[in-house]
Amino acid sequence: MTEPTIIARIAGAASDIGAAAWNECANPQGGADPHPFTRYEFFAACEQSGSATSRSGWRPCHLAIEKDGTVQGILPLYLKSHSQGEYVFDHGWADAFERAGGSYYPKLQACVPFTPVTGRRLLIAKDAAQEETRSALFAAGATAVSELSASSLHITFMTEDEWKNAGALGYLQRNDQQFHWENRGYANFDEFLAALSSSKRKNLRKERAAVFAEGVEFDWLTGRDITETHWDIFFDFYMDTGGRKWGRPYLTREFFSRIGQSMGEQVVLILARRGEKHIAGALNFAGGGVLFGRNWGCNEYIPFLHFETCYYQAIEFAIAHKLAKVEAGAQGEHKFLRGYMPVPTYSAHYIAHAGLRRAVADYLVTEREAVAEHIEALAEHAPFKKGD
Repeated sequence: MTEPTIIARIAGAASDIGAAAWNECANPQGGADPHPFTRYEFFAACEQSGSATSRSGWRPCHLAIEKDGTVQGILPLYLKSHSQGEYVFDHGWADAFERAGGSYYPKLQACVPFTPVTGRRLLIAKDAAQEETRSALFAAGATAVSELSASSLHITFMTEDEWKNAGALGYLQRNDQQFHWENRGYANFDEFLAALSSSKRKNLRKERAAVFAEGVEFDWLTGRDITETHWDIFFDFYMDTGGRKWGRPYLTREFFSRIGQSMGEQVVLILARRGEKHIAGALNFAGGGVLFGRNWGCNEYIPFLHFETCYYQAIEFAIAHKLAKVEAGAQGEHKFLRGYMPVPTYSAHYIAHAGLRRAVADYLVTEREAVAEHIEALAEHAPFKKGD
């Protein structure tokens, strides 16, 4: 009896793997509410819109494990010529290696482009041999570093279980933190406020009142309710705010149309308006019982408008739709004061050069300890009433 043939191949773009095979791995249980950022539709929108391409420094080279011609596992992978749009910062590693005469770029990045959201990075089909396929993906990822003349492989915002598996296979382990809001069964926003300490509760009420005193109202749009006109409005906000903050926003106008058409049922667009005029917006995705906040923009300054549009409206939506969590993106301890609690994030790194690998490994020991201590210290000063 012939043993099944197992191969690893660099497939290129998501379209080279195809929607059906990709989603068999991304959503192996076949549920109707998948993680939005493992879906084929999101990767295809990034790539086919010109947002994540070789021209922008994101060359797709997704890694596939196949058994007898059937895709069993996928590691979403990009060959990068820079470290932008990743949210796990390695600029110091790159600078040190360049000063020592090395070439840090290109490097391989296993991630969701421009998206600091935790989720499975090793996408494995339901009927695949799980441990075997997982090990094959980790091994093939390290091999791809050599084959593509890269310096390293960075798997970011992975699950804790994946992180532990990677560490057992010799990958370097890194931690950081984000701030997530947890729905403790609140019936409404006032019930959430009641769980906060008195000073924090007063502060949130003051901020919300200031926004509504300006005559601002909010619309929650999803699915077919989002029109191309809405996307035009939001894209103007995104470009204006992103241009001032980052210099050159990552996402093209076409990207937003594509996600609206292919996965609009998981898109939650929150638009702020005064009368008939829209003045701000926040793009969110929903899936797996979580609301993921992604992009925001505005064309008018109103104190606390950002907090209301991105954080308080997200909480309102999550409560109304009985979602378990709100993940509001990377960084920002200002979220902590508004009920978003610190949680660790996980990344794993394979570095080919022995000297750089040793230096980074030593650094990560100290960094992991510092992150854990910081999360613990913040938790002791949670904005909730003591005992909650």
